[in-house]
Amino acid sequence: MVARRPLVRPPETIIRAIAARRHPANDGRSAVSDRPIPELPGVEHSFLDAGGLRVHVAQAGAGEPLVMLHGWPQNWFAYRLVIPALSEHYRVICPDLRGFGWTEATRDGYRKRQLVADLFALLDALELDRVGLVGHDWGSIIGFMACVERPERFSKYLVLGGWHPWPKVDIRAAVAFTRFWYQAVVATPVLGPRYAVANPAFLRLLYRVWSGHPDLWSDSELDALLGQFEDPARQRATSLMYRTWLTRELGPMIARTLIPGRLDTPTVYLHGTADGCIDPVFARGSARRAPNMTVELLPGVGHFVPEEAPDVVIAHALELFA
Repeated sequence: MVARRPLVRPPETIIRAIAARRHPANDGRSAVSDRPIPELPGVEHSFLDAGGLRVHVAQAGAGEPLVMLHGWPQNWFAYRLVIPALSEHYRVICPDLRGFGWTEATRDGYRKRQLVADLFALLDALELDRVGLVGHDWGSIIGFMACVERPERFSKYLVLGGWHPWPKVDIRAAVAFTRFWYQAVVATPVLGPRYAVANPAFLRLLYRVWSGHPDLWSDSELDALLGQFEDPARQRATSLMYRTWLTRELGPMIARTLIPGRLDTPTVYLHGTADGCIDPVFARGSARRAPNMTVELLPGVGHFVPEEAPDVVIAHALELFA
């Protein structure tokens, strides 16, 4: 069993809003968010131009840089329980991905290779040659692709749930694909953005189904994570993210061709056994293509590893990036 300490949560008075400046949309082709940004002690917020994309970045601490990529349906705030401890040792950098949180929601650009390009543009904007990397959900796929494409930019990689970059496809995996029903719903034009992504009840249902601890989140935490999808531009961005995945990327992922090459970056892959979204069977794959990757299953932990097992994430991060 995974040793678990009581979760130390930011007090409700800390999970309050600080107003973000309102910025006009870019020629009607993209949109920025004017929602308030949740505040955490020691975290500073900035907006950078990364390859023409306006990116929101939350940063804390000093030292060697550690970049942490979130997944869906979340934003940088998904790392709130691990930022305080890790920022005592590292410069923690938590960007919002394109179309999420407070980063610009463009009208296109949701192929995962574009998101990888966004990551490299962000590192260049921050003038960082080499960083430690953490990825969850979509962030994990982006991280795998980035480490294979430009291994010299990353010292180590910590994966917190996602797909093995070269998955083993068999009858168990075929059965596990039924869990991805929501992707077709979200990806459907009009229906997906307006009636699924924009529906708080639908999003909260996914949290309950995917998590090993469905009562873990307070209302204010869920609002900080899910309130972004009140914005039509971010509803559309999510729909495009999944539509692109289903129509252009899922097939190559199954065929093990989406990420060509080999993962040489030293990597630790943590996956919860109670993940109701991505079945643990998808943590299996080719060891030959990832010779420096260690896979560890976390008993009782669901999809949202940084929030359900922050103590485990902190311990692995301190060990891996030491």
